Amino acid sequence: MTDKDKTLTAERPATRIAASLSHIVADLGKNGIFLALIAVVVLFQILTVGILLRPQNISNLIVQNGYILILAIGMVMVIVAGHIDLSVGSVAAFIGAVSGVLIRDAGFDWWLAIVVSLLVGALVGAWQGFWIAYVGIPAFIVTLAGMLIFRGLALVVLGNTNIGSFPDQYRALGNGFLTDLFGEFEVDPFTLIIGVVAIVAYVVQQFRTRSGRQSYAQDVEPFAWFIGKIVLISVAIFAISWALASFKGIPITLIVLAVLVLFYGILTNRSVFGRHIYAIGGNRHAAELSGVKTKKVDFFIFVNMGFLAALAGLVFTARLNLAGPKAGDGFELEAISAAFIGGAAVQGGVGTIAGAIIGGLIIGVLNNGMSILGIGIEWQQAVKGLVLLLAVAFDVYNKRRAGGR
Repeated sequence: MTDKDKTLTAERPATRIAASLSHIVADLGKNGIFLALIAVVVLFQILTVGILLRPQNISNLIVQNGYILILAIGMVMVIVAGHIDLSVGSVAAFIGAVSGVLIRDAGFDWWLAIVVSLLVGALVGAWQGFWIAYVGIPAFIVTLAGMLIFRGLALVVLGNTNIGSFPDQYRALGNGFLTDLFGEFEVDPFTLIIGVVAIVAYVVQQFRTRSGRQSYAQDVEPFAWFIGKIVLISVAIFAISWALASFKGIPITLIVLAVLVLFYGILTNRSVFGRHIYAIGGNRHAAELSGVKTKKVDFFIFVNMGFLAALAGLVFTARLNLAGPKAGDGFELEAISAAFIGGAAVQGGVGTIAGAIIGGLIIGVLNNGMSILGIGIEWQQAVKGLVLLLAVAFDVYNKRRAGGR
């Protein structure tokens, strides 16, 4: 063996180690928001002396933040396309009012009231999408006007009063649980089965993604690191399933969220429409030159946002068993914060459904943890504002560093 061959042989292990470390560091960077969620959960679990992760509190976290997570799914798509929507809180209040009046005064069945309310929400989105996409008014102005219009209409529909006492089936949308399908047990077996199915689906999806990348000769992370991530997330899923099974079972709100995350994850990652959203946010002019019908895409983005705002309004109204003119206050700020904390770029073109959900969970854990600790609402607002500022500053820093390289 020549000296050159000996040198190459000695360098290969070092090269492999360096490549593996590079993959791990890059992966940590991509999953920074997930690590941030873990850090926040661990911090408040310690500060609250274990209260945060009690089964009842985990269930409450999901139910109490369900409507914000629903809004965050739509908001991240709006932001990725380079827009903003300030009206979602008012639209949620308006649709909650409409559903309440349909059930109480018009005598609609609960399911028909829900269907009609969702259609009204889509029409609200179409109204705003028309002014944005086809008239050319900036989304900030249109949705600011919408925030005032639909808050006013909510007051008109309700007569400036609260209405409540809805049917149990309607209330289940915000407060119901899927449990005891196999009989009454101390730990619900159905919830555990769903948790195991979710783990299996996640593992299969991860191995298929890795195999697909390898088939195209793309770089993949070290196998030990890959397995470690799968084990960590699988344990987390099972722990949450066990906690829910130990309380009341699977919240209906969680089922709604799971369906939305699956659908919109596929829509944004594997559909032409989803690719067009990212293309528009990345460079609108280039997207137009490439044949993307930007006006049509913008229009349907806001139709979708109106639909999801309506769904969030229904979930919130069902949870409180009350439709009130003050419902939805601050929802738009929570949804926008969730999208940006979850990694959406201020300039558009970057953002994921999963990131928005994690961002919303971070906000939910902050709210819940600080409430358990007895921290006043004024300090809660200050902390959430600081977290949002740091998240956007981190995004700007990363872009500048990438530009420098």
